[in-house]
Amino acid sequence: MKQITEPARQIDVIHETEVLVVGSGPGGLAAALGAARAGVAVTLVERFGCFGGNITAVGVEGFAWYRHEKTVDTEGVGREFEARAIAMGAATPEPQSDSHALDAEGFKVVADRLVQEAGITPMLHRQFVTPVMEGATIRGIITESKAGREAILAKRVIDATGDADVAHRAGAPTHKAAREDLMAASVMFSMSGVDRAKFLEEIRANPLTYRDWDSGEWTVETTGKEDRMFSPFLKKPFQLAIQEGLIPQNLLTIAGTWGAIYDTGDLTYLNLVHLDGCDGTDPDDLTRFEIEGRRQAMLAVEAMRRHHPGCETAKLRNFGMTLGVRDTRKIDAHYNMTEMDVRDQGRFEDSVGIFPEFIDGYGLLILPTTGRYFQVPWRTIVPKQVSNLLVAGRATGGDRISHAATRNMMCCTVTGQAAGVGAALSVKLGRAVEEMDVVDVQRELKRQGVRLG
Repeated sequence: MKQITEPARQIDVIHETEVLVVGSGPGGLAAALGAARAGVAVTLVERFGCFGGNITAVGVEGFAWYRHEKTVDTEGVGREFEARAIAMGAATPEPQSDSHALDAEGFKVVADRLVQEAGITPMLHRQFVTPVMEGATIRGIITESKAGREAILAKRVIDATGDADVAHRAGAPTHKAAREDLMAASVMFSMSGVDRAKFLEEIRANPLTYRDWDSGEWTVETTGKEDRMFSPFLKKPFQLAIQEGLIPQNLLTIAGTWGAIYDTGDLTYLNLVHLDGCDGTDPDDLTRFEIEGRRQAMLAVEAMRRHHPGCETAKLRNFGMTLGVRDTRKIDAHYNMTEMDVRDQGRFEDSVGIFPEFIDGYGLLILPTTGRYFQVPWRTIVPKQVSNLLVAGRATGGDRISHAATRNMMCCTVTGQAAGVGAALSVKLGRAVEEMDVVDVQRELKRQGVRLG
């Protein structure tokens, strides 16, 4: 490959902080709040113009769509996200669960308030470029923005990029499945102008279940108890659109769920476009699939207009600002979670939170309707070979099936809050994060309302 030499240059250090969180999705936002509430100075860096990541930038509004009457759910900052959204009018009852869908646009303001109230220094519109290293110890990051390159130094850094970008570039071992084995990416979008009464009348007249997720090119394994449960699944409009030639015969993956419908006629969190073979760490893939995903979404909109009652005069309202990527790099952590951990109620002495037995991915769907849950260990957020770095969100250590559980947004808040608290106490106690006594972390997490067992 042809190369050029980039000239050496001096970069201004524009800011110094105690805990620096890179990425503000559910994991990063929870990390920043956890650290700030533990009593240290926190800075939150985000590449987009809003906090919230998958909730706001992608438009995944079904924050806890797995929750049912007998679900033993996590407690902590994630539940606070939902409660604050409800209180601020940025949520609506979710159609398939005992939870609320978060309004992607409204939650931008919810996140702003949470950040400001906690005294966190916000830094939007800054893209992480590279870590600042001193041997194997991370000392900060370099960002790129309209202001050019800038350096931000910190005593502790939390990688909440979702793709382990900081950890990977800092030299921590990471792994990523082959492109063809990655979970599909999605284009989230919403429609407006839907006749709510007619739309719901059709849903009630022809209800679908989770067993109906077996559709087109998909095969879904369940435990059996999910098979008769209602799911807001849509496939008939797209089957009819294929029959009439609107959607190509080979495009069998347009199908999926709707998330919420409002009296105003907004039909949101339409998760209908699934794109296999997309590597979210490859900008060429991201470019190609953003364009292809929008093309398929418009086919889905037209199919809905033609074949779903209530959508006859509806139109596209908006796309998410970016693709919904489920699966890229994961760190090789001091403990990598396993399929047995998430399927068989794993228990750990270094637990930093719990998450219900909810597994969604790689053709497996298990909903938490029986009170079963697993604990999340501290060691899964601690990468190897880099000092004073923690990882929060979907890039924590684990195997393929454990990822189908821990990647979910509410579980990302569990690892996020733990990372924030751990980083903060590391600063206050003068210990490297990898040398922390988890008992100290657990004590502060309990104080912040986290359930550990």
